[in-house]
Amino acid sequence: MSTHAAAPLPLVGITLGDPLGIGPEVVVTALADPELRSRARFVIFGMHDVLAHAADIAEVSPYWWREPYDGAVRGGRGVLVLDFDELPIPRLEGPREADQLAGDASFQFVEEGIRHLRSGLLDALVTAPICKQSWHLARHKFRGHTDLLSRRFNTRRINMMFAAGALRVALASDHVGLFDLRNQFTIGLVHQPIDLLDRALREWFGVERPRIGVLGLNPHASEGGAFGDEEARIIEPALTLARSAGLRVDGPLPADTAFTPQMLGRYDGIVAMYHDQGLIPVKMQAFHEAVNITLGLGTVRTSPDHGTAFNIAGRNQADAGSMSAAIRQAIDLAQRNRRSRTKAVSRQVSK
Repeated sequence: MSTHAAAPLPLVGITLGDPLGIGPEVVVTALADPELRSRARFVIFGMHDVLAHAADIAEVSPYWWREPYDGAVRGGRGVLVLDFDELPIPRLEGPREADQLAGDASFQFVEEGIRHLRSGLLDALVTAPICKQSWHLARHKFRGHTDLLSRRFNTRRINMMFAAGALRVALASDHVGLFDLRNQFTIGLVHQPIDLLDRALREWFGVERPRIGVLGLNPHASEGGAFGDEEARIIEPALTLARSAGLRVDGPLPADTAFTPQMLGRYDGIVAMYHDQGLIPVKMQAFHEAVNITLGLGTVRTSPDHGTAFNIAGRNQADAGSMSAAIRQAIDLAQRNRRSRTKAVSRQVSK
């Protein structure tokens, strides 16, 4: 009989998102699944009263316990709500919209979740949707989760990837205006997500030799320079750089045909040049299944692929599918990370 104790379940942090959005509803509904709760230990950074209100609307019986948040995380079994009870609760009745109090609360949830993720106490972090306008009203001048993660992890090598089954799309740029992108569009901007996506496909998704398709920026990938020179001047050199490192990449591919079943079958992942180029096909094909995964952190952060949906918040109309998928993906990736670290330690010991 083995004398080694069984490894503890992964500890997954979940930030509640904007208290006025659908985040509380999709979190409470996703974790109401006993099978999902059995796969990990959970700590929710949020407000107990907001979560209880969402559970009442969704007709979900409470399955968690609460502790006032004092800056520490003590993860036992099940679901622990770390209650930011010193923060004022936004008004939950009436129309939902951007709000300063909600923006500050959601920012504090994320800030503390990231702090514990960086410390290594959390095996993964799942973030419910925030409202960027609310953050700005509360004077938190970040473009969103990815921007904040980049600052707190002190890295610029960070990209968004969306995954739903075999569909995996990384973005070269994310929350950047199209007219602003022209001044930021460089060989490095294109090469970085190719490199990070290749690594994620190998280390997290078990693809031994990934093949990656890289989209063009212009219509028809510029059709030989007829609609711009960015493909020849920037994207093709980025592909050459990737190939010189041994990566298997094709492109620049015309974006209007890259997401057909025939084309997608050729690739393990796609790199899109800007937000809507990659996100429109992802949400068309897998809106309630896709997961946003942050590449480049060296640890696991996921989120659902949707926003706060103020128009349906508080009405028990939100679909928790993407949040459930984000939690499941976080657990899977955390377990892969743990196995990789264990193997690395074993190799060091055996030397």
